[in-house]
Amino acid sequence: MADNWRSKRITEGVARSPNRAMLRAVGFGDGDFVKPIVGVANTHATLNPCNAGIQPLVERAIGALRAAGAMPQMFGVPTITDGIGMGTEGMKYSLVSREVIADAIECSVNGQMMDGVVTFGGCDKNMPGCMMAMARINVPGIFVYGGTIRPGKWKGQDLTVVSVFEAVGAFASGKMSEEDFLGIEKNACPSVGACGGMYTANTMSSAFEALGMSLLGSSQMPSPDQEKADSAAQSAQVLVEAIGRNLRPRDIITRRSIENAVALIMATGGSTNAVLHFLAIASAAEVEWSIDDFERIRKRVPMLCDLKPSGKYVAADFHRVGGVPVVLKMLLDHGLLHGDCMTITGRTLADELALHDTTLRADQDVVRPWDKPVYAEGHLAILKGNLSPEGCVAKVSGLKQRSITGPARVFDSESQCMDAIMARRIVAGDIVVIRYEGPKGGPGMQEMLAPTAALIGQGLGDSIGLITDGRFSGGTWGMVVGHISPEAQVGGMIAFVVEGDSITIDADRLLIELNVDESEIARRRAAWTPPAPRYTRGLMAKFTRLVSTASKGAVTDRFE
Repeated sequence: MADNWRSKRITEGVARSPNRAMLRAVGFGDGDFVKPIVGVANTHATLNPCNAGIQPLVERAIGALRAAGAMPQMFGVPTITDGIGMGTEGMKYSLVSREVIADAIECSVNGQMMDGVVTFGGCDKNMPGCMMAMARINVPGIFVYGGTIRPGKWKGQDLTVVSVFEAVGAFASGKMSEEDFLGIEKNACPSVGACGGMYTANTMSSAFEALGMSLLGSSQMPSPDQEKADSAAQSAQVLVEAIGRNLRPRDIITRRSIENAVALIMATGGSTNAVLHFLAIASAAEVEWSIDDFERIRKRVPMLCDLKPSGKYVAADFHRVGGVPVVLKMLLDHGLLHGDCMTITGRTLADELALHDTTLRADQDVVRPWDKPVYAEGHLAILKGNLSPEGCVAKVSGLKQRSITGPARVFDSESQCMDAIMARRIVAGDIVVIRYEGPKGGPGMQEMLAPTAALIGQGLGDSIGLITDGRFSGGTWGMVVGHISPEAQVGGMIAFVVEGDSITIDADRLLIELNVDESEIARRRAAWTPPAPRYTRGLMAKFTRLVSTASKGAVTDRFE
Protein backbone atom coordinates (compact mmCIF):
# COMPACT_ATOMS: atom_id res chain seq x y z
CA MET A 1 0.00 0.00 0.00
CA ALA A 2 1.25 3.51 -0.80
CA ASP A 3 2.16 6.03 1.86
CA ASN A 4 -1.33 6.85 3.17
CA TRP A 5 -0.22 10.07 4.80
CA ARG A 6 -3.65 11.09 5.96
CA SER A 7 -4.48 7.96 7.94
CA LYS A 8 -0.94 7.82 9.31
CA ARG A 9 -1.57 11.16 10.99
CA ILE A 10 -3.90 9.33 13.38
CA THR A 11 -1.60 6.33 13.94
CA GLU A 12 1.64 7.97 15.00
CA GLY A 13 2.39 9.21 18.48
CA VAL A 14 0.67 9.36 21.85
CA ALA A 15 -0.87 12.69 20.88
CA ARG A 16 -3.11 10.87 18.41
CA SER A 17 -4.67 8.56 21.00
CA PRO A 18 -7.90 10.66 21.26
CA ASN A 19 -8.35 10.31 17.50
CA ARG A 20 -8.01 6.54 17.73
CA ALA A 21 -10.34 6.39 20.71
CA MET A 22 -13.13 8.08 18.79
CA LEU A 23 -12.60 5.84 15.75
CA ARG A 24 -12.84 2.76 17.97
CA ALA A 25 -16.38 3.89 18.77
CA VAL A 26 -17.30 3.59 15.08
CA GLY A 27 -15.78 0.15 14.54
CA PHE A 28 -12.00 0.50 14.27
CA GLY A 29 -9.89 -2.23 15.87
CA ASP A 30 -6.17 -2.40 16.59
CA GLY A 31 -5.26 -3.53 13.09
CA ASP A 32 -7.45 -1.01 11.29
CA PHE A 33 -5.51 2.17 11.95
CA VAL A 34 -2.89 1.36 9.31
CA LYS A 35 -5.52 0.78 6.61
CA PRO A 36 -6.50 3.54 4.17
CA ILE A 37 -9.54 5.46 5.33
CA VAL A 38 -11.93 5.77 2.40
CA GLY A 39 -14.85 8.18 2.38
CA VAL A 40 -18.16 7.02 0.95
CA ALA A 41 -20.11 10.08 -0.17
CA ASN A 42 -23.70 8.87 0.00
CA THR A 43 -26.41 10.83 -1.84
CA HIS A 44 -29.14 8.30 -1.08
CA ALA A 45 -32.49 10.01 -0.54
CA THR A 46 -36.13 9.07 -0.77
CA LEU A 47 -36.77 12.54 -2.18
CA ASN A 48 -36.66 11.28 -5.75
CA PRO A 49 -36.41 8.13 -7.88
CA CYS A 50 -32.94 9.18 -9.07
CA ASN A 51 -31.38 8.69 -5.63
CA ALA A 52 -33.81 6.28 -3.97
CA GLY A 53 -31.89 3.23 -5.23
CA ILE A 54 -28.44 4.32 -4.11
CA GLN A 55 -28.33 2.82 -0.60
CA PRO A 56 -27.98 -0.80 -1.80
CA LEU A 57 -25.11 0.30 -4.03
CA VAL A 58 -23.42 2.05 -1.11
CA GLU A 59 -23.71 -1.09 1.01
CA ARG A 60 -22.10 -3.20 -1.72
CA ALA A 61 -19.28 -0.67 -2.04
CA ILE A 62 -18.69 -0.60 1.71
CA GLY A 63 -18.43 -4.39 1.77
CA ALA A 64 -15.99 -4.35 -1.13
CA LEU A 65 -13.85 -1.67 0.51
CA ARG A 66 -13.55 -3.75 3.67
CA ALA A 67 -12.71 -6.87 1.67
CA ALA A 68 -9.98 -4.94 -0.17
CA GLY A 69 -8.32 -3.88 3.08
CA ALA A 70 -9.71 -0.36 3.49
CA MET A 71 -11.76 1.26 6.25
CA PRO A 72 -14.89 2.86 4.76
CA GLN A 73 -16.38 5.93 6.41
CA MET A 74 -19.81 6.87 5.06
CA PHE A 75 -21.18 10.39 5.18
CA GLY A 76 -24.33 11.99 3.82
CA VAL A 77 -24.51 14.47 0.94
CA PRO A 78 -27.66 16.48 0.09
CA THR A 79 -29.54 16.29 -3.19
CA ILE A 80 -32.13 18.45 -4.92
CA THR A 81 -34.40 17.02 -7.58
CA ASP A 82 -34.88 19.05 -10.74
CA GLY A 83 -37.92 17.13 -11.97
CA ILE A 84 -39.87 17.72 -8.75
CA GLY A 85 -38.72 21.32 -8.25
CA MET A 86 -39.26 22.29 -11.90
CA GLY A 87 -41.40 25.39 -12.32
CA THR A 88 -41.38 26.25 -8.60
CA GLU A 89 -39.27 28.47 -6.36
CA GLY A 90 -37.54 25.28 -5.21
CA MET A 91 -35.97 24.86 -8.64
CA LYS A 92 -33.70 27.81 -7.90
CA TYR A 93 -31.83 25.58 -5.45
CA SER A 94 -30.89 23.01 -8.09
CA LEU A 95 -27.70 24.52 -9.51
CA VAL A 96 -26.89 25.94 -6.09
CA SER A 97 -26.92 22.36 -4.78
CA ARG A 98 -24.05 21.48 -7.13
CA GLU A 99 -21.84 23.88 -5.20
CA VAL A 100 -23.18 22.67 -1.85
CA ILE A 101 -22.48 19.05 -2.81
CA ALA A 102 -18.91 19.86 -3.85
CA ASP A 103 -18.35 21.84 -0.66
CA ALA A 104 -19.87 19.10 1.53
CA ILE A 105 -17.64 16.39 0.07
CA GLU A 106 -14.54 18.58 0.29
CA CYS A 107 -15.40 19.41 3.90
CA SER A 108 -15.88 15.78 4.96
CA VAL A 109 -12.91 14.28 3.12
CA ASN A 110 -10.42 16.99 4.04
CA GLY A 111 -11.84 17.58 7.50
CA GLN A 112 -11.39 13.90 8.41
CA MET A 113 -8.15 13.46 6.44
CA MET A 114 -9.37 10.58 4.29
CA ASP A 115 -7.07 8.69 1.91
CA GLY A 116 -9.63 8.35 -0.88
CA VAL A 117 -13.30 8.73 -1.69
CA VAL A 118 -15.96 6.92 -3.64
CA THR A 119 -18.78 9.25 -4.60
CA PHE A 120 -22.33 8.26 -5.54
CA GLY A 121 -24.78 10.33 -7.57
CA GLY A 122 -28.20 9.96 -9.13
CA CYS A 123 -29.87 13.28 -9.87
CA ASP A 124 -28.38 15.90 -12.19
CA LYS A 125 -26.28 18.02 -9.84
CA ASN A 126 -24.91 15.10 -7.80
CA MET A 127 -22.59 14.18 -10.62
CA PRO A 128 -20.78 17.45 -11.39
CA GLY A 129 -20.78 18.27 -7.68
CA CYS A 130 -19.02 14.99 -6.90
CA MET A 131 -16.52 15.44 -9.72
CA MET A 132 -15.75 19.04 -8.78
CA ALA A 133 -15.07 17.92 -5.20
CA MET A 134 -12.75 15.11 -6.27
CA ALA A 135 -10.86 17.48 -8.57
CA ARG A 136 -10.44 20.00 -5.75
CA ILE A 137 -9.43 17.52 -3.06
CA ASN A 138 -7.20 15.46 -5.37
CA VAL A 139 -7.05 12.30 -3.30
CA PRO A 140 -7.81 9.06 -5.18
CA GLY A 141 -11.50 9.01 -6.09
CA ILE A 142 -14.06 7.29 -8.27
CA PHE A 143 -17.63 8.13 -9.25
CA VAL A 144 -20.46 5.57 -9.11
CA TYR A 145 -23.73 6.38 -10.86
CA GLY A 146 -26.98 5.34 -9.21
CA GLY A 147 -28.29 4.10 -12.56
CA THR A 148 -31.00 5.01 -15.02
CA ILE A 149 -34.73 4.45 -14.61
CA ARG A 150 -36.47 1.85 -16.73
CA PRO A 151 -38.79 3.34 -19.36
CA GLY A 152 -42.46 3.70 -18.55
CA LYS A 153 -45.10 2.37 -20.92
CA TRP A 154 -48.46 3.71 -22.05
CA LYS A 155 -50.33 2.27 -25.00
CA GLY A 156 -47.16 0.77 -26.40
CA GLN A 157 -45.06 3.93 -26.18
CA ASP A 158 -41.90 4.33 -24.10
CA LEU A 159 -42.23 7.12 -21.55
CA THR A 160 -39.83 9.30 -19.56
CA VAL A 161 -40.55 12.10 -17.11
CA VAL A 162 -40.31 14.56 -20.01
CA SER A 163 -43.34 12.83 -21.53
CA VAL A 164 -45.36 14.22 -18.61
CA PHE A 165 -44.14 17.80 -19.10
CA GLU A 166 -45.01 17.63 -22.79
CA ALA A 167 -48.40 16.11 -21.96
CA VAL A 168 -49.24 19.22 -19.89
CA GLY A 169 -49.10 21.39 -23.00
CA ALA A 170 -50.89 18.85 -25.16
CA PHE A 171 -53.74 18.39 -22.67
CA ALA A 172 -54.10 22.14 -22.04
CA SER A 173 -54.38 22.80 -25.79
CA GLY A 174 -56.96 20.07 -26.33
CA LYS A 175 -54.57 17.80 -28.25
CA MET A 176 -54.69 15.00 -25.67
CA SER A 177 -57.49 13.21 -23.84
CA GLU A 178 -57.71 13.14 -20.06
CA GLU A 179 -57.33 9.37 -20.18
CA ASP A 180 -53.98 9.64 -21.94
CA PHE A 181 -52.86 12.56 -19.79
CA LEU A 182 -53.44 10.60 -16.57
CA GLY A 183 -52.10 7.40 -18.10
CA ILE A 184 -48.82 9.09 -18.96
CA GLU A 185 -48.51 10.72 -15.53
CA LYS A 186 -49.15 7.45 -13.68
CA ASN A 187 -46.83 5.30 -15.80
CA ALA A 188 -43.90 7.55 -16.71
CA CYS A 189 -41.66 6.59 -13.75
CA PRO A 190 -42.01 2.85 -13.06
CA SER A 191 -38.84 2.26 -10.99
CA VAL A 192 -36.02 3.94 -9.14
CA GLY A 193 -33.30 5.51 -11.26
CA ALA A 194 -32.52 8.79 -13.02
CA CYS A 195 -34.55 10.22 -15.91
CA GLY A 196 -34.31 7.76 -18.74
CA GLY A 197 -33.30 9.70 -21.86
CA MET A 198 -29.93 11.25 -22.68
CA TYR A 199 -30.87 13.99 -20.27
CA THR A 200 -28.45 15.62 -17.84
CA ALA A 201 -27.95 12.69 -15.45
CA ASN A 202 -27.25 10.12 -18.14
CA THR A 203 -25.20 12.66 -20.07
CA MET A 204 -22.87 13.33 -17.16
CA SER A 205 -22.60 9.69 -16.08
CA SER A 206 -21.68 8.57 -19.59
CA ALA A 207 -19.20 11.45 -19.95
CA PHE A 208 -17.48 10.34 -16.75
CA GLU A 209 -16.73 6.99 -18.39
CA ALA A 210 -15.00 8.87 -21.21
CA LEU A 211 -13.26 11.12 -18.68
CA GLY A 212 -11.76 8.06 -16.99
CA MET A 213 -13.30 8.62 -13.55
CA SER A 214 -15.96 5.87 -13.73
CA LEU A 215 -15.77 2.25 -14.85
CA LEU A 216 -16.41 1.68 -18.53
CA GLY A 217 -19.87 0.30 -19.26
CA SER A 218 -21.33 1.34 -15.91
CA SER A 219 -23.21 4.53 -16.71
CA GLN A 220 -26.36 3.36 -18.47
CA MET A 221 -27.26 0.34 -16.32
CA PRO A 222 -30.82 0.42 -14.93
CA SER A 223 -30.72 1.24 -11.24
CA PRO A 224 -32.63 -1.84 -9.95
CA ASP A 225 -30.50 -4.37 -11.86
CA GLN A 226 -27.98 -6.66 -10.16
CA GLU A 227 -25.21 -5.58 -12.50
CA LYS A 228 -25.49 -2.04 -11.13
CA ALA A 229 -24.76 -3.26 -7.60
CA ASP A 230 -21.94 -5.45 -8.88
CA SER A 231 -20.46 -2.41 -10.62
CA ALA A 232 -20.54 -0.45 -7.35
CA ALA A 233 -18.55 -3.21 -5.64
CA GLN A 234 -16.06 -3.36 -8.50
CA SER A 235 -15.66 0.43 -8.37
CA ALA A 236 -14.74 0.23 -4.69
CA GLN A 237 -12.11 -2.43 -5.41
CA VAL A 238 -10.63 -0.32 -8.21
CA LEU A 239 -10.46 2.70 -5.90
CA VAL A 240 -8.44 0.81 -3.29
CA GLU A 241 -6.02 -0.19 -6.04
CA ALA A 242 -5.80 3.47 -7.11
CA ILE A 243 -4.96 4.46 -3.53
CA GLY A 244 -2.15 1.90 -3.63
CA ARG A 245 -0.80 3.53 -6.79
CA ASN A 246 -1.45 7.06 -5.48
CA LEU A 247 -3.41 7.64 -8.71
CA ARG A 248 -5.28 10.91 -8.22
CA PRO A 249 -8.06 12.75 -10.06
CA ARG A 250 -5.76 15.40 -11.52
CA ASP A 251 -3.69 12.60 -13.06
CA ILE A 252 -6.87 11.64 -14.93
CA ILE A 253 -8.80 14.91 -15.43
CA THR A 254 -6.75 16.72 -18.05
CA ARG A 255 -7.48 18.86 -21.09
CA ARG A 256 -7.22 15.76 -23.29
CA SER A 257 -9.57 13.65 -21.14
CA ILE A 258 -12.10 16.49 -21.06
CA GLU A 259 -11.91 16.53 -24.85
CA ASN A 260 -12.76 12.81 -24.74
CA ALA A 261 -15.73 13.48 -22.48
CA VAL A 262 -17.07 16.29 -24.66
CA ALA A 263 -16.63 14.20 -27.82
CA LEU A 264 -18.75 11.49 -26.19
CA ILE A 265 -21.40 14.07 -25.24
CA MET A 266 -21.59 15.30 -28.84
CA ALA A 267 -21.77 11.76 -30.22
CA THR A 268 -24.60 10.75 -27.89
CA GLY A 269 -26.71 13.93 -28.11
CA GLY A 270 -26.20 14.94 -24.50
CA SER A 271 -27.61 17.77 -22.41
CA THR A 272 -26.84 21.48 -22.73
CA ASN A 273 -26.07 21.40 -19.01
CA ALA A 274 -22.89 19.47 -19.81
CA VAL A 275 -21.39 22.73 -21.07
CA LEU A 276 -21.94 24.44 -17.73
CA HIS A 277 -20.77 21.45 -15.72
CA PHE A 278 -17.59 20.69 -17.63
CA LEU A 279 -16.59 24.34 -17.43
CA ALA A 280 -16.98 23.96 -13.65
CA ILE A 281 -15.13 20.62 -13.49
CA ALA A 282 -12.25 22.01 -15.54
CA SER A 283 -12.10 25.03 -13.23
CA ALA A 284 -11.98 22.79 -10.15
CA ALA A 285 -9.17 20.72 -11.70
CA GLU A 286 -7.38 23.91 -12.81
CA VAL A 287 -7.44 22.73 -16.43
CA GLU A 288 -7.47 25.33 -19.20
CA TRP A 289 -10.90 25.02 -20.85
CA SER A 290 -13.28 27.59 -22.32
CA ILE A 291 -16.76 27.71 -23.78
CA ASP A 292 -15.22 27.97 -27.27
CA ASP A 293 -13.65 24.52 -26.86
CA PHE A 294 -17.11 22.94 -27.06
CA GLU A 295 -17.68 24.48 -30.48
CA ARG A 296 -14.26 23.28 -31.64
CA ILE A 297 -15.15 19.68 -30.78
CA ARG A 298 -18.73 19.93 -32.07
CA LYS A 299 -17.52 20.62 -35.59
CA ARG A 300 -15.45 17.42 -35.62
CA VAL A 301 -17.74 14.87 -33.98
CA PRO A 302 -20.89 13.43 -35.58
CA MET A 303 -23.99 12.66 -33.53
CA LEU A 304 -24.21 8.86 -33.63
CA CYS A 305 -26.99 7.99 -31.16
CA ASP A 306 -30.75 8.25 -31.66
CA LEU A 307 -31.66 8.97 -28.04
CA LYS A 308 -34.38 10.99 -26.35
CA PRO A 309 -35.20 13.87 -26.07
CA SER A 310 -34.84 14.49 -29.81
CA GLY A 311 -34.53 10.81 -30.76
CA LYS A 312 -36.43 7.56 -30.22
CA TYR A 313 -34.58 5.51 -27.61
CA VAL A 314 -33.89 5.61 -23.88
CA ALA A 315 -30.75 4.94 -21.84
CA ALA A 316 -31.67 1.32 -21.10
CA ASP A 317 -31.84 0.70 -24.86
CA PHE A 318 -28.40 2.28 -25.26
CA HIS A 319 -26.98 0.01 -22.58
CA ARG A 320 -28.59 -3.05 -24.18
CA VAL A 321 -26.66 -2.49 -27.43
CA GLY A 322 -23.28 -1.90 -25.77
CA GLY A 323 -23.54 1.63 -24.46
CA VAL A 324 -20.70 4.09 -24.06
CA PRO A 325 -17.81 1.70 -24.90
CA VAL A 326 -19.24 1.09 -28.38
CA VAL A 327 -19.35 4.82 -29.13
CA LEU A 328 -15.92 5.46 -27.62
CA LYS A 329 -14.39 2.73 -29.80
CA MET A 330 -15.93 4.34 -32.89
CA LEU A 331 -14.45 7.69 -31.90
CA LEU A 332 -11.07 6.08 -31.21
CA ASP A 333 -11.04 4.30 -34.57
CA HIS A 334 -11.69 7.61 -36.37
CA GLY A 335 -9.06 9.64 -34.56
CA LEU A 336 -11.44 11.59 -32.33
CA LEU A 337 -10.45 10.11 -28.97
CA HIS A 338 -7.22 10.33 -27.01
CA GLY A 339 -6.74 6.65 -26.26
CA ASP A 340 -3.60 7.27 -24.21
CA CYS A 341 -5.48 9.11 -21.44
CA MET A 342 -5.21 7.48 -18.02
CA THR A 343 -8.28 6.02 -16.31
CA ILE A 344 -9.01 5.23 -12.68
CA THR A 345 -8.09 1.55 -13.29
CA GLY A 346 -4.47 2.51 -13.97
CA ARG A 347 -4.89 1.52 -17.61
CA THR A 348 -5.29 3.83 -20.58
CA LEU A 349 -8.68 4.40 -22.15
CA ALA A 350 -7.61 2.44 -25.24
CA ASP A 351 -6.50 -0.47 -23.06
CA GLU A 352 -9.80 -0.40 -21.18
CA LEU A 353 -11.76 -0.45 -24.45
CA ALA A 354 -9.79 -3.51 -25.56
CA LEU A 355 -11.26 -5.37 -22.56
CA HIS A 356 -14.87 -4.71 -23.66
CA ASP A 357 -17.06 -5.97 -26.47
CA THR A 358 -17.31 -2.87 -28.63
CA THR A 359 -18.92 -4.50 -31.65
CA LEU A 360 -21.51 -2.31 -33.35
CA ARG A 361 -24.41 -4.72 -33.71
CA ALA A 362 -26.19 -4.83 -37.06
CA ASP A 363 -29.58 -5.67 -35.50
CA GLN A 364 -30.08 -2.27 -33.83
CA ASP A 365 -30.32 1.41 -34.76
CA VAL A 366 -29.79 3.04 -31.35
CA VAL A 367 -26.17 3.67 -32.34
CA ARG A 368 -25.72 4.47 -36.01
CA PRO A 369 -22.82 3.36 -38.24
CA TRP A 370 -20.13 5.97 -38.75
CA ASP A 371 -21.14 6.58 -42.36
CA LYS A 372 -24.83 6.99 -41.44
CA PRO A 373 -24.87 9.31 -38.41
CA VAL A 374 -27.97 10.99 -37.06
CA TYR A 375 -26.23 14.31 -37.81
CA ALA A 376 -22.86 14.98 -39.42
CA GLU A 377 -21.83 17.35 -36.61
CA GLY A 378 -22.42 17.61 -32.89
CA HIS A 379 -25.59 19.16 -31.52
CA LEU A 380 -24.45 21.59 -28.79
CA ALA A 381 -23.63 24.82 -30.59
CA ILE A 382 -22.05 27.90 -29.02
CA LEU A 383 -23.75 31.03 -30.39
CA LYS A 384 -22.42 34.56 -30.07
CA GLY A 385 -23.63 38.03 -31.05
CA ASN A 386 -24.67 41.26 -29.42
CA LEU A 387 -27.20 39.39 -27.26
CA SER A 388 -24.49 37.12 -25.87
CA PRO A 389 -20.91 38.25 -26.50
CA GLU A 390 -19.54 35.73 -23.96
CA GLY A 391 -21.35 32.88 -25.69
CA CYS A 392 -24.51 30.86 -25.07
CA VAL A 393 -25.64 27.30 -25.75
CA ALA A 394 -28.15 25.96 -28.27
CA LYS A 395 -29.13 22.34 -28.83
CA VAL A 396 -29.46 22.17 -32.61
CA SER A 397 -30.35 18.48 -33.06
CA GLY A 398 -33.77 17.72 -34.51
CA LEU A 399 -34.39 21.26 -35.78
CA LYS A 400 -36.60 21.56 -38.85
CA GLN A 401 -35.61 25.21 -39.23
CA ARG A 402 -32.13 26.26 -38.15
CA SER A 403 -32.70 30.01 -38.41
CA ILE A 404 -35.53 32.17 -37.16
CA THR A 405 -36.11 35.92 -36.97
CA GLY A 406 -39.15 37.11 -35.11
CA PRO A 407 -40.68 39.48 -32.58
CA ALA A 408 -39.59 39.27 -28.97
CA ARG A 409 -42.13 38.20 -26.36
CA VAL A 410 -40.45 39.36 -23.16
CA PHE A 411 -40.88 37.92 -19.66
CA ASP A 412 -38.94 38.77 -16.52
CA SER A 413 -39.42 35.32 -14.98
CA GLU A 414 -40.25 31.76 -15.95
CA SER A 415 -43.60 31.92 -14.16
CA GLN A 416 -44.71 34.96 -16.19
CA CYS A 417 -43.83 33.11 -19.38
CA MET A 418 -45.62 29.95 -18.31
CA ASP A 419 -48.83 31.90 -17.65
CA ALA A 420 -48.69 33.30 -21.18
CA ILE A 421 -48.06 29.87 -22.71
CA MET A 422 -50.95 28.23 -20.88
CA ALA A 423 -53.20 31.14 -21.94
CA ARG A 424 -52.20 30.41 -25.59
CA ARG A 425 -50.68 33.88 -26.07
CA ILE A 426 -47.53 32.57 -27.79
CA VAL A 427 -47.89 31.99 -31.53
CA ALA A 428 -45.76 30.60 -34.34
CA GLY A 429 -42.87 32.91 -35.27
CA ASP A 430 -42.44 34.41 -31.80
CA ILE A 431 -39.09 34.61 -30.00
CA VAL A 432 -39.79 34.04 -26.33
CA VAL A 433 -37.35 35.87 -24.01
CA ILE A 434 -37.08 34.74 -20.37
CA ARG A 435 -34.63 36.88 -18.40
CA TYR A 436 -33.52 37.60 -14.85
CA GLU A 437 -33.21 33.82 -14.40
CA GLY A 438 -29.39 33.70 -14.69
CA PRO A 439 -26.90 32.61 -12.01
CA LYS A 440 -27.25 35.89 -10.09
CA GLY A 441 -30.65 37.04 -11.25
CA GLY A 442 -32.70 33.92 -10.55
CA PRO A 443 -30.71 33.29 -8.55
CA GLY A 444 -29.71 29.74 -9.42
CA MET A 445 -30.29 29.64 -13.17
CA GLN A 446 -33.54 27.65 -13.28
CA GLU A 447 -34.19 25.08 -16.02
CA MET A 448 -36.95 26.06 -18.43
CA LEU A 449 -38.33 22.57 -19.06
CA ALA A 450 -41.91 23.48 -18.17
CA PRO A 451 -42.23 26.28 -20.77
CA THR A 452 -40.39 24.43 -23.54
CA ALA A 453 -42.23 21.16 -22.96
CA ALA A 454 -45.59 22.96 -22.84
CA LEU A 455 -44.81 24.69 -26.15
CA ILE A 456 -43.89 21.35 -27.70
CA GLY A 457 -47.10 19.86 -26.37
CA GLN A 458 -49.01 22.70 -28.05
CA GLY A 459 -47.32 21.88 -31.35
CA LEU A 460 -45.09 24.99 -31.39
CA GLY A 461 -41.73 23.31 -30.84
CA ASP A 462 -40.56 23.79 -34.44
CA SER A 463 -42.02 27.22 -35.08
CA ILE A 464 -40.89 29.46 -32.21
CA GLY A 465 -37.57 30.42 -30.62
CA LEU A 466 -36.86 30.70 -26.91
CA ILE A 467 -33.86 32.41 -25.34
CA THR A 468 -32.93 32.79 -21.69
CA ASP A 469 -30.12 33.61 -19.31
CA GLY A 470 -31.34 30.58 -17.36
CA ARG A 471 -30.78 26.94 -18.29
CA PHE A 472 -32.65 24.14 -20.00
CA SER A 473 -33.35 20.62 -18.89
CA GLY A 474 -31.52 17.81 -20.62
CA GLY A 475 -35.00 16.88 -21.79
CA THR A 476 -35.45 20.09 -23.78
CA TRP A 477 -35.29 20.26 -27.57
CA GLY A 478 -36.24 22.79 -30.23
CA MET A 479 -34.90 26.23 -31.23
CA VAL A 480 -33.92 27.14 -27.69
CA VAL A 481 -30.87 29.04 -26.50
CA GLY A 482 -29.75 29.14 -22.86
CA HIS A 483 -26.89 30.39 -20.68
CA ILE A 484 -26.98 33.83 -22.35
CA SER A 485 -24.03 35.75 -20.94
CA PRO A 486 -23.71 38.33 -19.56
CA GLU A 487 -27.07 37.81 -17.86
CA ALA A 488 -29.75 40.45 -17.38
CA GLN A 489 -29.03 40.97 -13.68
CA VAL A 490 -25.57 42.36 -14.42
CA GLY A 491 -26.64 44.48 -17.39
CA GLY A 492 -26.26 42.00 -20.22
CA MET A 493 -27.94 42.90 -23.51
CA ILE A 494 -30.89 40.61 -22.78
CA ALA A 495 -31.95 43.15 -20.12
CA PHE A 496 -32.56 45.76 -22.81
CA VAL A 497 -34.90 43.77 -25.07
CA VAL A 498 -38.44 45.16 -25.26
CA GLU A 499 -41.65 43.56 -26.49
CA GLY A 500 -41.75 43.37 -30.26
CA ASP A 501 -38.02 43.83 -30.91
CA SER A 502 -36.67 41.75 -33.80
CA ILE A 503 -34.34 38.92 -32.73
CA THR A 504 -32.41 36.50 -34.95
CA ILE A 505 -31.28 33.03 -33.91
CA ASP A 506 -29.17 31.31 -36.58
CA ALA A 507 -27.68 27.90 -35.81
CA ASP A 508 -25.69 27.78 -39.05
CA ARG A 509 -24.04 31.18 -38.55
CA LEU A 510 -23.75 30.56 -34.79
CA LEU A 511 -25.44 33.93 -34.30
CA ILE A 512 -27.80 35.42 -31.75
CA GLU A 513 -28.60 39.05 -32.45
CA LEU A 514 -30.89 41.83 -31.24
CA ASN A 515 -31.80 43.75 -34.40
CA VAL A 516 -31.98 47.21 -32.82
CA ASP A 517 -29.89 50.31 -33.58
CA GLU A 518 -26.89 50.91 -31.33
CA SER A 519 -28.17 54.38 -30.44
CA GLU A 520 -31.44 52.92 -29.14
CA ILE A 521 -29.59 50.24 -27.20
CA ALA A 522 -27.40 52.94 -25.63
CA ARG A 523 -30.49 54.90 -24.61
CA ARG A 524 -32.04 51.82 -22.97
CA ARG A 525 -28.80 50.95 -21.19
CA ALA A 526 -28.54 54.45 -19.73
CA ALA A 527 -32.09 54.24 -18.38
CA TRP A 528 -31.66 50.75 -16.87
CA THR A 529 -31.06 50.01 -13.20
CA PRO A 530 -30.48 46.49 -11.86
CA PRO A 531 -33.33 45.01 -9.83
CA ALA A 532 -32.74 44.34 -6.16
CA PRO A 533 -31.49 40.83 -5.33
CA ARG A 534 -34.34 38.41 -4.69
CA TYR A 535 -32.57 36.97 -1.62
CA THR A 536 -30.61 38.97 0.95
CA ARG A 537 -29.77 36.31 3.57
CA GLY A 538 -28.86 32.64 3.66
CA LEU A 539 -27.56 30.23 1.05
CA MET A 540 -29.14 31.91 -1.97
CA ALA A 541 -27.76 35.30 -1.00
CA LYS A 542 -24.27 33.81 -0.65
CA PHE A 543 -24.60 32.16 -4.05
CA THR A 544 -25.75 35.42 -5.63
CA ARG A 545 -22.77 37.25 -4.22
CA LEU A 546 -20.16 34.64 -5.23
CA VAL A 547 -21.34 33.00 -8.46
CA SER A 548 -19.45 33.55 -11.71
CA THR A 549 -20.95 34.10 -15.15
CA ALA A 550 -22.40 31.05 -16.89
CA SER A 551 -19.72 31.27 -19.57
CA LYS A 552 -17.23 30.30 -16.83
CA GLY A 553 -19.35 27.54 -15.33
CA ALA A 554 -21.42 29.45 -12.74
CA VAL A 555 -18.97 28.44 -10.01
CA THR A 556 -18.65 30.03 -6.58
CA ASP A 557 -14.91 29.71 -5.96
CA ARG A 558 -13.51 31.62 -8.92
CA PHE A 559 -12.34 34.98 -7.60
CA GLU A 560 -11.03 37.31 -10.28
